[in-house]
Amino acid sequence: MIQTALISVSDKSGIIPFATSLHHLGIKLISTGGTAKLLTESGLPVIEVSEITGFPEMLDGRVKTLHPMVHGGLLARRDNPDHLKALKDHGIETIDMLVINLYPFEKTISQPICSFEDAIENIDIGGPAMLRAAAKNHQDVTVLISPEDYAPVLKEMTENSLKVSFNTNFKLATKVFSHTAQYDGLIANYLTSLNDERQHVSRSLFPHSLNLSFDRVQELRYGENPHQSAAFYRDICITPGSLANYRQLQGKELSFNNIADADAAWECVKSFGNTLTSGHAACVIVKHANPCGVAIGSSPLEAYQKAFKTDPTSAFGGIIAFNRECDLATATAVSKQFVEVVIAPSFSSEALFLFNAKQNVRVLEIDLSDAHHKLDLKRVGGGILVQTPDLRNLDISELKTVTKKQPTPTELEELLFAWRVAKFVKSNAIVFCSNGMTLGVGAGQMSRIDSAKIAGIKAENAGLSLKGSVVASDAFFPFRDGLDVIVAAGATCVIQPGGSMRDDEVVKAADEHNIVMVYTGIRHFRH
Repeated sequence: MIQTALISVSDKSGIIPFATSLHHLGIKLISTGGTAKLLTESGLPVIEVSEITGFPEMLDGRVKTLHPMVHGGLLARRDNPDHLKALKDHGIETIDMLVINLYPFEKTISQPICSFEDAIENIDIGGPAMLRAAAKNHQDVTVLISPEDYAPVLKEMTENSLKVSFNTNFKLATKVFSHTAQYDGLIANYLTSLNDERQHVSRSLFPHSLNLSFDRVQELRYGENPHQSAAFYRDICITPGSLANYRQLQGKELSFNNIADADAAWECVKSFGNTLTSGHAACVIVKHANPCGVAIGSSPLEAYQKAFKTDPTSAFGGIIAFNRECDLATATAVSKQFVEVVIAPSFSSEALFLFNAKQNVRVLEIDLSDAHHKLDLKRVGGGILVQTPDLRNLDISELKTVTKKQPTPTELEELLFAWRVAKFVKSNAIVFCSNGMTLGVGAGQMSRIDSAKIAGIKAENAGLSLKGSVVASDAFFPFRDGLDVIVAAGATCVIQPGGSMRDDEVVKAADEHNIVMVYTGIRHFRH
């Protein structure tokens, strides 16, 4: 039974109604510092921790709860006679509920201007110690770190004579240990990212100690293959607009491959911006991690129809993403093919009603945002590779024409479109485009010339002409043979990074063919 609660929170949202309810239930309230002041000003009777310990808060608040009168009350097992005798001998009362959230370390260091001293002072010591003590003794102590738990715990107490079940206390305790681990990991990441001068503004992106924290969203039926087990975890610091923010409106449970391909489709379509910034509706169709059709248009329907034309065969069972609301006309067209997942920032009520007839189709709604993860991770045997994400988009002014023939403004726009798509195609990548749509995509080949041939075959199989098309190559051409293949297929403009030892040979070949070639100066390998 809960008779005494210790409350000390930095996030004070909801604490007054919760503490008021505890008081009305006859529970004694203990508190510290600013929380005690707030509760007192709200008319609640509060006992200061200093009255319990017999010591004042000292060292600018660094020491206030680190005392046997507090930790003894939290850690004593109520079913252990020796523990209870020790409490009685030393005049220690039990503390049955602990309500704490920690100093805002993450919020502090996220400020553009943050001194080393500010960061250090926002490392909570007493809070984590009390949390761990209460969580360890969860069979007897209810511990709360989040305002979202106030109402359900209060409801359970009201319905069960001020008692909280073991199962509830255990779940709350597991949240605590996850929270304190994440908190300590965040501190370690920050401190080991600082240079010798401990300058906040010049800290490294890659700390000496990298602690990662994720919360499990769901266990999956299997991994990439049925004999593999899998689960999906969400970063505790969720990036706005990322796939992990999806809201599934209908459909079967997402599979491992669904999630991986959905992420590829969503990141690609996001790169075209929303209609307010780009003026274009964009559609991306992904199959087995690669875009098999990408297009822009005046409407989602037009963008989808153009993207689908690229490779109708590969689009079968694909993932389709839009950067604009999916309306009825678009949903009608999409529903004519077999699709695994449809993603958009929103869906009209008519579109949702139509998809409802196909309950196996997974419909995901994700807010469109330009925010991106700070780091990109790739697991390898015994470790991880960490890099900044590939967010580099080019402006026309950054392109360098290296051939005698100059591109027209329209051709430059087409080249930038092709270049943006190539960034999301597995290397080696060759992408043919025209009129704001992909015509042929060659992906994931060990040889760039093979990628070029495959892209041509894809276009031919789809009945699309490559005459007058533009081509993007995610990396330089090591020899002229790859260029010869794409020109023979009908391309008249090429965008590539440049940087090969044989650049002169490749540019000379482009001039022989009387085509345009522009350099980007950057490459987009994707492995």
